[in-house]
Amino acid sequence: MIRPALLLVSGVALSLPAAAQTSRHVLKGDSVAIYNLVGELRVEAGTGSDVTVEVQRQGADAAKLDIQSGPLRGRETLRIIYPDDVIVMPEWGRGWNTTLRVRDDGTFGEEHGRHERSGWYREGHEVRITGRSHDGLEAYADLRVNVPRGKNIALYLGVGKAFVSNVDGAIRVYVASADVAADRTKGSLRVETGSGNVDLRTASGDVNLETGSGDITVSGVDGSGLRLDTGSGSVTVSDAKAASVHVETGSGNIDATGTSGDELSFETGSGDVDIALVTTFRSVHIETGSGNVTLKVPPTVGAEVDLDTGSGDIDLGGLTLQVRRIEHDHVTGTLGDGKGRLSVETGSGDVRLQKLF
Repeated sequence: MIRPALLLVSGVALSLPAAAQTSRHVLKGDSVAIYNLVGELRVEAGTGSDVTVEVQRQGADAAKLDIQSGPLRGRETLRIIYPDDVIVMPEWGRGWNTTLRVRDDGTFGEEHGRHERSGWYREGHEVRITGRSHDGLEAYADLRVNVPRGKNIALYLGVGKAFVSNVDGAIRVYVASADVAADRTKGSLRVETGSGNVDLRTASGDVNLETGSGDITVSGVDGSGLRLDTGSGSVTVSDAKAASVHVETGSGNIDATGTSGDELSFETGSGDVDIALVTTFRSVHIETGSGNVTLKVPPTVGAEVDLDTGSGDIDLGGLTLQVRRIEHDHVTGTLGDGKGRLSVETGSGDVRLQKLF
């Protein structure tokens, strides 16, 4: 008689971890949406005419996860359904603790900008994702999404990590609490995360990145518009070119080098602002509630200039300014042909203009 083998250590039976369960799904149509509460999301360029999704269910309770697909609210969807209101991720560390609301159909989140960010918490039942010891569902799903050119795709993730690479289309990523990294995107890219860092390397098209709490790092952008917004965190930009550039942080430093555009705006509630512009401009506005401002401009720049500091010094850095008004904390005048407009305002901090050689 052959008996089933048990793995024994000191008389205790050890259960082997459940093997990952992998399945492949096809989403037809030009507009699709994908929802997953916990896991890693990888989005890459695909071929053919359909979006394909490889789902790898993992964890001790992986078999309990249900995958549903089909049309919902006017577009094709894929949804990972978690049959519990508490999801436990012990291997991720005890620091994880995120709560959000999930509708019965497995969807969550909003698509209408920061003013509706509270929508993450309005509809559906409350789900808690935690790394602390707790009775609950121990399961998550890793997704690999292949997107053909020209698709309109919305991706929703609760907790985990998100990566978008080499995708050409209308890409929207909504995350409750996770870092998002993207590179070599084309078309339009919109990223919104309640908490987490956002990192973008090389993109063309319209770019809108927003995080409630986290740093934003951007390099190599060439497009029609660039908008970066963080409630609390620093923003770093390099080699960015767009007709319209808007950078805003509630609290944090702004550092932009090799930047160019027609309409540029940099605002922080509290932090230093350091900007280097490589071309002339139509309008530049820089504002900080508390912090120093350093602006480097080309020698050929022409602008009507207004520099104002509530408490601090103003240094023109050798630039030739035809002064109309000069005080310790307020200077106005004209640089070059005066075709552009430049305004700098700080509640407390120094203002420095410098030539970019």
